[in-house]
Amino acid sequence: MIKITLPDGTTKEYEKGVKVLDVTKDISEGLARVALGAAVNKETKGMQESINEDSTFNVVKFDDYEGRQIFWHTSAHIMALAVQRLYPDVIFAIGPAIDNGFYYDFDTDHRFVPEDLEKIEAEMKKIVKENYLLERYEMPRDEALEYFKDKNEIYKVDLIENLPSNEIISFYELGEFTDLCRGPHLYDIKKVKAIKLTSIAGAYWHGDENNKMLQRIYGITFEKKKDLDEYLERLEEAKKRDHRKLGKELDLFSMHEEGPGFPFFHPKGMVLRNVLENYWREEHTKRGYGEIKTPLILNEELWHKSGHWDHYKENMYFTKIDDGDYAIKPMNCPGSILVYKSDMYSYRDFPIRMAELGLVHRHELSGALHGLMRVRSFTQDDAHIYCLPEQVKSELKGVIDLADNMYNVFGFKYHVELSTRPENSMGSQEQWDLATNSLREVLEEKEIDFIINEGDGAFYGPKIDFHLEDAIGRTWQCGTIQLDFQMPERFDLTYVDSDNEKKRPVMIHRTILGSIERFLGILIEHFAGKFPVWISPIQVSILPISDKFNEYSYELMKEFKDKSIRVEVDDRSEKIGYKIREAQLQRVPYMLVVGEKEVENRLVSVRKIDEGDIGQMAVESFTDKILYEIQNKGI
Repeated sequence: MIKITLPDGTTKEYEKGVKVLDVTKDISEGLARVALGAAVNKETKGMQESINEDSTFNVVKFDDYEGRQIFWHTSAHIMALAVQRLYPDVIFAIGPAIDNGFYYDFDTDHRFVPEDLEKIEAEMKKIVKENYLLERYEMPRDEALEYFKDKNEIYKVDLIENLPSNEIISFYELGEFTDLCRGPHLYDIKKVKAIKLTSIAGAYWHGDENNKMLQRIYGITFEKKKDLDEYLERLEEAKKRDHRKLGKELDLFSMHEEGPGFPFFHPKGMVLRNVLENYWREEHTKRGYGEIKTPLILNEELWHKSGHWDHYKENMYFTKIDDGDYAIKPMNCPGSILVYKSDMYSYRDFPIRMAELGLVHRHELSGALHGLMRVRSFTQDDAHIYCLPEQVKSELKGVIDLADNMYNVFGFKYHVELSTRPENSMGSQEQWDLATNSLREVLEEKEIDFIINEGDGAFYGPKIDFHLEDAIGRTWQCGTIQLDFQMPERFDLTYVDSDNEKKRPVMIHRTILGSIERFLGILIEHFAGKFPVWISPIQVSILPISDKFNEYSYELMKEFKDKSIRVEVDDRSEKIGYKIREAQLQRVPYMLVVGEKEVENRLVSVRKIDEGDIGQMAVESFTDKILYEIQNKGI
């Protein structure tokens, strides 16, 4: 017998091998009807999967991240079956769930066009009505290879050949479509009521431009049509908020063919960037971080020593200096380590917190570049904490509190994921288990709900990732905390302990914003360019009704500038309605209309973006109001 512990702490006993579906039905038939799977010991399982050990058990529905992942992963298989029926010559690559739906990569001579998506959607709806159950089964490795070789499924063969020898080879069968797949999946497909295929793109196999270009179809599904309608409305809203479009309209940044993937920031964009970076510095100074700056280019030997050469070389840029081989840094950690090694430390010196706004370069495929969101040159808001083993938990909690504070300032909700050891990693399993358990325990002690993201850790250690939710419900991975026992060993980092013996510190890598460029892109879309006053490039636009009020307008501008308020005067010989519209298009938070009454009584007529006219105020009253908003970082 095995013991199942439910969320309320009660326990139930079942035979070993009991299905998730049967446990759920035993709890409640009604719950079983809405459940999509369960988190079993925090690992997501489908309803058809077995439980073989004592476990915690928490049912997941569509409202849960894990539930949506099950739903969308199954939807990818439904799409694959539809494509197989309509285009029998297709060869299948991979079809995962993603944060907003799913995709599948196909190899076929047929060139997909938008009209094909309607045909595939119709076939998917027909398949759903056929109401298949998803059957999971396993197969020996050799048998699995033969099965896919016989079907000429070259990508599935490649996947199996690259799996660890001890990996269980599992399959899911949906009608006449069988896929190599870990799962989890829906028990049946009748819950997939609303379907929309959204776009077609190209994708290289394994993301390698030396491999064949495949065709990728993206889609999304829901349990209810109204949820799909709401999602499509959000997509339309997302187009309006596109940071590339707004970046151009608001004169924040531009991209040029002369530097693909390398953003050019304009004066207003630099104001936004500098305000963000200054806020970051203030918060880190409060928490005892010392800021450092390390070189952009370091010799190749360093990258061999750090492990980046073996694990990250294909993403790096290289150069020669004085006949020596050098690399442009893709990460800041080796530079931080060299700063650490330039001194000798005692246990009394810890923890040591070094922060760096470090410019890094990483090679991204040209097809993956996307405004500020995916670039080849970006600034990480990095920090490296060197601490004693007994300080690890308190330092991790401090980073979590800092992240929570900074995200709240911008009004972001977020969820947390714990990413475990990837295949391409270094170090012993014992070290990885210790590091992973430390991160897990901290999250549990902080009572933070988290999702396990199997195999997505950094090559040197597991990590906690923060996924921010923006104003229209999209999620963005930003902050990360990585616990590292590998780098201190590889670089022979030491300190003198209380017993006068040399010991190794533990190293914590962390970012809060992730990338300054990407975070700015997220902010542009989150606020639709209507930034809170404290970060807005222009905070006040003074709009004289006619030329005779220009002098008073410039006097006001000087007063505001003396108080560090970012202000401009629109002194063009245009009608006031035109000037107001222009200021609104530039998303200026406050517009001050100046005419006869305002000059005579030292007033301003105040308009606020999205609120319109909020009345006349004495200049001093308005100044106090806006300074209060700026100082308190109001949103």
